[in-house]
Amino acid sequence: MRYLPLTRADRAAMLEAIGASSVDELYSDVPEGALLDAPVDLPSHLGEMQVERDMMALASKNIGASSVPSFLGAGAYRHHVPATVDYIIQRGEFLTAYTPYQPEIAQGTLQYLFEFQTQVASITGMDVANASMWDGATSCAEAVLMACRATRRKKAVLSGGVHPHYREVTETYCQYSDTEVAGRDGNPEQQASVEELNDLIDDQTACVVVQYPDVFGRVQDHTQLAEVCHAKGALLVVVFTEAVAFGAIKSPGSFGADIVCGEGQSIGNALNYGGPYVGLFATTQKLVRQMPGRLCGETVDQDGKRGFVLTLSTREQHIRREKATSNICTNSGLCSLAFTVHMSLLGEDGYRRLATLNHENACKTADALDAVSGVTVVNDSFFNEFTVKLSKPAAEVVETLVSKGVLGGVPLSRLYPNRSDLDHYLLIAVTETNTDEDIAALVDALKEALA
Repeated sequence: MRYLPLTRADRAAMLEAIGASSVDELYSDVPEGALLDAPVDLPSHLGEMQVERDMMALASKNIGASSVPSFLGAGAYRHHVPATVDYIIQRGEFLTAYTPYQPEIAQGTLQYLFEFQTQVASITGMDVANASMWDGATSCAEAVLMACRATRRKKAVLSGGVHPHYREVTETYCQYSDTEVAGRDGNPEQQASVEELNDLIDDQTACVVVQYPDVFGRVQDHTQLAEVCHAKGALLVVVFTEAVAFGAIKSPGSFGADIVCGEGQSIGNALNYGGPYVGLFATTQKLVRQMPGRLCGETVDQDGKRGFVLTLSTREQHIRREKATSNICTNSGLCSLAFTVHMSLLGEDGYRRLATLNHENACKTADALDAVSGVTVVNDSFFNEFTVKLSKPAAEVVETLVSKGVLGGVPLSRLYPNRSDLDHYLLIAVTETNTDEDIAALVDALKEALA
């Protein structure tokens, strides 16, 4: 389809048809203070070639995570993405496809979404998964709203180990549904105990939300917490930011989680300055009708041939708005396809080997850093991400590391800007992409920065 801009005559005809005297009249309901009184302060339009040159000059100032040793994480991880993934998702039938509003003619799309759901349900240990959400943070928020619907309660308890960005998104969602969000601040050197969370659970608590592994990288079995939640009529929601972890640690379903949600970027989706990413969402069969988003199912046609359908689609586009479970109008289709292709290439054995490589690399790095003067690894458990305490403020150290060509991790002060008690803590993520040379470069740069 060609792009054909409207002429002045076209615009005048459209305005006349709707009874408006000018384009400005269309914005009459916007508060006066929200409208600009002058053009945006940007350079005048340029030719295409000059724009490309200017944008390339800006891009050249970036330090890419793939061009230097990188140990960044905190919810977005650098993993190797096979070339096959990019090749397949750029095929015309996938790249140009959109939400299958007429599912009977979108069998290819429905099939890969069905496979995607199967993979997500398998790695999380849950009964059923949906056809994806926007990202991990909105998945967390939707899980809380779902728990409130299912229990008819209006309180959510969030562990201090939940990523602060996920918590902020959840609070934003909940403020419009009169849902209380409770919890205490996280501590990188002390996990929230079952007793501590138990004190916050009352007869109005819809769910308790924990992250696994948590934002500080710790891995904790939540079997006892699940029992406490269920005894009090609350649901256990398990959030994750690193989908590769389930190749090595217990699945959330194995210790009694009711809803599992999080970010699937780690598999098939490269770092992309924050997105687009893909939210994963899974639950038990008992709660399936409260699940947001869409669910693809397998069936047979009138000739007995295998086919796929939208089994459940409780979105406001398909049913009355007040009956909808969510206002998520679509799914991250292309990103979920990338996830599916990568998982299919790995297979179960490859997925487990990938997780093992991540953990081994992280252990190697933690041991090397713990031997550096001024560095203390505070985790007693982790998968591929852990927290260290430095003798100097972490943000200052990270800037020094950048000047030495190393992206040394994420200072907790960046995630928690209002908590001075976390200024000396640094979150370090290690994946299969980090070489022995990368680890050595990090160690050497830290020694210099802390000297």
